[in-house]
Amino acid sequence: MTRVVVLGAGIVGAACARELARAGCAVTVVERGRPAAATTAHGEGNVLVSDKEPGPELELARLSRRLWPRVLAELPDAGAAEWEPKGGIVVATTEPGAAALRDLAAGQRAAGVAAAELDAAGLAAAEPHLTRDVAGAVHYPEDAQVQPAGAATALLAAAAAAGARLRTGCAVLGAVTRGGRITGVRTSAGIVEGDAFVNAAGPWSGEVAARLGVRLDVLPRRGEVLVTAPQPPTVFHKVYDAGYVGAVGSGAGELQASAVVESTRAGTILLGSSRRRVGFDDRLRPGVLSVIARRALRLFPSLAGVPVMRAYGGFRPYTADHLPVIGADPDLPGLWHATGHEGAGIGLSAGTAAVLRDLMLGREPETDAEPFRVDRPAVRPAARPGGGPG
Repeated sequence: MTRVVVLGAGIVGAACARELARAGCAVTVVERGRPAAATTAHGEGNVLVSDKEPGPELELARLSRRLWPRVLAELPDAGAAEWEPKGGIVVATTEPGAAALRDLAAGQRAAGVAAAELDAAGLAAAEPHLTRDVAGAVHYPEDAQVQPAGAATALLAAAAAAGARLRTGCAVLGAVTRGGRITGVRTSAGIVEGDAFVNAAGPWSGEVAARLGVRLDVLPRRGEVLVTAPQPPTVFHKVYDAGYVGAVGSGAGELQASAVVESTRAGTILLGSSRRRVGFDDRLRPGVLSVIARRALRLFPSLAGVPVMRAYGGFRPYTADHLPVIGADPDLPGLWHATGHEGAGIGLSAGTAAVLRDLMLGREPETDAEPFRVDRPAVRPAARPGGGPG
């Protein structure tokens, strides 16, 4: 039986652990802190196809969207995930923005995504509290939402039911190798041996890779979310400004913000979103929160008097080409990576786990994994700055 050690107990690590344990592997999940307490606990729970341009990430998102209901049906505590297939509505507030949105939706439809333009009456019926100052809108019925920490915990429970073990308080310190192959990881709680190791450490996966002796250019990108006090039914879909797609795709280090508004099952309303490259600086910036609030109010002016209950921020694993990293490390046999999803890790976790499982078992994945390979230039440049080896 193959012994697999998954490094990281966020939602991607949990999903991978479940798939591998169900496939017959002896799985140990190693986590330095608490399960689902870092990046996973600081997301919105998006399971989206609407924000992906045609290409490999959209195909992975479509696979994940197909898999999520099947995965949930097999979980011992699926209710914790709070699955809501509410659909999404993307709006443009300018004519150029509306034209770009229509072009994006046309390309997505050609790729198999359900995307229907809404006229003014249809939009008002779908979101009666939304501003009427809208130049275009598209409805994406496949968009959904989960409660991220609840979903990750349920996935870990399913992995445990399939025989996986969880070890917390184990920070990765280095690799144990034999014959050029990784055979164990040195952790703060001792050595954990295995036949294969999966780096699913999210924004910290670049640091983990470095400790294991390889390079992986995955960096933290920070995002913040505001949470209102519980409200009567006000927002019925995930609603966001078309500028969100551009913010997701930007590589700029300075603040990228766009309006994203959605409700939760508890009645609170989540207001996002922001993206900043500030390393692991975890301070909340009032100026950033103000920008988020202002942009959200442009879409839903009626929220002006609603109290904000709290704000939170977290780090997302960023890659320069905005694609996940899924596959074997070519420089260290036995090491695999499942990371680099930035803000889409919740939604993409189901598909990522299925692709990684198939690759590790020598099977053909349901979607092409080549664009996610570890040795592509955006993730592993040929040479380090200064001319050293990559």
